Amino acid sequence: MSQTAPELIASNKCFDGWLKRYKHRSTATGTEMIFAIYLPPQAQTQPVPVLYWLSGLTCTDENFMQKAGAQRIAAELGIAIVAPDTSPRGTDLPGEHDSYDFGSGAGFYVNATQAPWAAHYQMYDYVTAELPALIEQHFPVTDKRAISGHSMGGHGALMCALKNPGRYASVSAFAPISNPSHCPWGEKALSGYLGEDRDSWKAWDSCELIASATEKLPILVDQGEADDFLAEQLKPEALQAACDAAGHPLELRLQPGYDHSYFFIASFIEDHLRHHARALKA
Repeated sequence: MSQTAPELIASNKCFDGWLKRYKHRSTATGTEMIFAIYLPPQAQTQPVPVLYWLSGLTCTDENFMQKAGAQRIAAELGIAIVAPDTSPRGTDLPGEHDSYDFGSGAGFYVNATQAPWAAHYQMYDYVTAELPALIEQHFPVTDKRAISGHSMGGHGALMCALKNPGRYASVSAFAPISNPSHCPWGEKALSGYLGEDRDSWKAWDSCELIASATEKLPILVDQGEADDFLAEQLKPEALQAACDAAGHPLELRLQPGYDHSYFFIASFIEDHLRHHARALKA
């Protein structure tokens, strides 16, 4: 379906490519959405593949682009990077702004089924279907896609890849919320967006999805061992166990001394970009 061209709101030259921010009206969320895109210098002469980056709680499209230091390697590799927002904005639903881990900035990349969230919080449809279609229609990119993310966005990246065999060439995550059905952040979000039937949560939980995955897309995960959220919220051991049980390829790298911040992401983003480049250019 043809979509109206997004409106440019900011543009900065970076490593001979361009970092740009756009806004557009989303059909999925029924709101105006903002996204950032880094177009490497190669995009000036030919279409390039795209890495979609999903950010974590409280973030916007800006955090990754400003803090991860990814543009230099993306420019070398000839990969575009697209960073959507983490939730709809401007809806002002009751309680939407009351806490950092639910509502505004915390869409969890699911399709909400519960009122009032279902009217706008359709972030899964937005990041897997509407936004890629918009990008591929209006920018010099191919239909070769990869996906990655951090924390809540790491959950989103793994879940989106597992639910869509063939849509992404590669997947990775930094400190993902690996088993959202069994951690406080996930239980709060999934019950709020999807209701109290825990069986309905399984469709959005990577550890549940791995068991029935028809595509064994290799997963790369980096996790800081000094992450304050490691034991209670992130549970990489659950992801490891699920992958072991299903024979799903997982490279889980526990990094001594690293925390949950973008200092951690910046330290290992090059490895992830090269992981994606190998798959995108295969």
